[in-house]
Amino acid sequence: MDHSHHSHLAHSDEGYGGESHGSFGSYTVGFILSVVLTAAAFGLVLTGALTGENALLAIAGLALVQIVVHLIFFLHMNASSAQRWNVMAFGFTVLTAVILIVGSLWIMHNVSMHMMSR
Repeated sequence: MDHSHHSHLAHSDEGYGGESHGSFGSYTVGFILSVVLTAAAFGLVLTGALTGENALLAIAGLALVQIVVHLIFFLHMNASSAQRWNVMAFGFTVLTAVILIVGSLWIMHNVSMHMMSR
């Protein structure tokens, strides 16, 4: 069996459309940023530096920054034309999740206000 042609097991930094899938350095930067953001969130909770709503907002902010880090450094989403469909699919997923979550909270609030207050 001749394996001289490109094997499916051979990996390179190029994807289907020739787009880059990152380098060791970009993965390392993404990993370090993720660890720092996770440690910061744990540090806020463990030290009690912030409490209540301030802690919740700080952790939510760190989580949003970490989502962006993962999208850029690990999922390689950017504004290039090669990533257009991936970004559109991600946007649709986020929109669907927001509609489901907000709609569910709205329904539960209305049920609570109209049924439980009697």
